[in-house]
Amino acid sequence: MKLDNQTIEQHNRQLVEKHQRAFSYTAENIANVEELMDKLQQFQIAIPSWALGTGGTRFGRFSGKGEPGTLEQKIEDVGLLHALNRSSGAISLHIPWDIPQDAEQIKTLAASYGLGFDAVNSNTFQDQPEQAYSYKFGSLHHVDPKVRKQAVDHNIEVIKHGIALGSKALTVWLADGSSFPGQLNFREAFQNTLESLKEIYKHLPDDWKMFVEYKAFEPHFYSTTIADWGQSLLLANKLGNKAYTLVDLGHHLPNANIEQIVSLLLMEGKLGGFHFNDSKYADDDLTAGSIKPYQLFLIFSELVEGMDARGIDHATGLGWMIDASHNLKDPLVDLLQSVEAIKIAYAQALLVDRKALKEAQQQNNIVRAQEILQDAFRTDVRPLVAEARLRQGAAINPVALFHELDIRNKLIEERGSNTVATGL
Repeated sequence: MKLDNQTIEQHNRQLVEKHQRAFSYTAENIANVEELMDKLQQFQIAIPSWALGTGGTRFGRFSGKGEPGTLEQKIEDVGLLHALNRSSGAISLHIPWDIPQDAEQIKTLAASYGLGFDAVNSNTFQDQPEQAYSYKFGSLHHVDPKVRKQAVDHNIEVIKHGIALGSKALTVWLADGSSFPGQLNFREAFQNTLESLKEIYKHLPDDWKMFVEYKAFEPHFYSTTIADWGQSLLLANKLGNKAYTLVDLGHHLPNANIEQIVSLLLMEGKLGGFHFNDSKYADDDLTAGSIKPYQLFLIFSELVEGMDARGIDHATGLGWMIDASHNLKDPLVDLLQSVEAIKIAYAQALLVDRKALKEAQQQNNIVRAQEILQDAFRTDVRPLVAEARLRQGAAINPVALFHELDIRNKLIEERGSNTVATGL
C-alpha cells in the first residue's frame, strides 16, 4: 500500500497547532535553529530488508501477520516508513535472502517510493540449499581452501548485485570463530580471513567501500575471528583505503565504551558506519534508544565533534543503518521508533556547546563538562525532529498515524496471515 500526501496532511492538521507551540518554545533558545533543522532534514537512516519481519531467538520465532514475502513487498514496507517519517530513504539488502531477479525493475520500484539502495550484505553464516560446502566450521577463515573460495565467490556475487542496484558498499560480517580451546589456530584463522578479504577487495569498484563488521561473541562462545574494533581496524588497514570498520552497537562486551571506540576510529579515518540497535545483556537487537539513550547521545556527541573536526558531511560521510530484531513488537512500528530515537540523539548532539565543552576540558572542569553534556541530553528535542518531518511532508507523529490508519491489518488483508519474511 502507498500513503498519499492528503492522508498525511489531514493527520498533521489535527496536531499542527499543538506542535507549533512546542516547536516555538524549544526553538527560541537555540541560536542556530535553522542550521540544525537543515541537518535533521538531510539525515537519513537506511532500513535493512531482513528487519521487516518478526525476529526470533535461539528458542523460537513467533511470526507476525502480513509480513512481506517478497523483495517487492519489502520495498513497499520501507516506502511506507519513508512516507511516514521522510528519514528512511534507503534499503539495505541481504543476499541471498533478497536477490533481485530484475535489478532495473527493482530500482524503478524503489525509486517510485523515493528509495535508494544502501550497503549490500553477504551471508556466510548460514548454509544455503545449493552450496557445495558447509560453513559449520567457518567461511573466510576455514581451514579448507575450497570453503574459503566458495565464501569469497559469494561475496563477489553480492558486489555484482550491488553494482546493478546502485549500491556503493559491501558489509561483511562473519560468524567465524570457535567454541572450544584448541579448536583452531588463531593466527592462521586471522590470516586466512585476511587473504580471503583481499580477494573480495579486488572486485570492489573504485567508488565503493568495504565495511568490516566485528562481534565479541556469538554464535561461537570461545573466540570470534573478527572479535573487536581493533581486529577490524587491523584488517581494514591491511586491505586499503576502501576498507573501513563497521560498528554494530550490540556487538561489544558488556559496558564497552563505544563512544571512545567511535572517536578513535574517526581519528584514524577508518569509521565506515553503524548498525543501530540497543541491548541490556548481549546482542539483544532491541529498539534503538530503548535501553541506553544516554549512551546513544554520547556516541553521537563524539560523532558530531569528530566529523566536524574533519569536515565530514553528517548525512553522507558515514553509513547509517538499523540492525534490529523485532521479537514482540510490530516490525514497522519498531523501526519508526528506532529512527525517531536516532534522530533525537543526533539533534541533542547538535545542541552541545562545543566551545564551552572544550574550555571545560582544557581547565579539567569535570562538573562543567558534565553539565554541558547533560543540558543538551535533557533538552526535549522531539519538537525539532517533528518539525523536520513536517517541513518534508511527513507525519508529525508517525507511530500514531500508523495506528490510526490500521496499516498492519490492511497489510494482513493484502498479504494474508501466513506470510513469513526472509531472514533470521
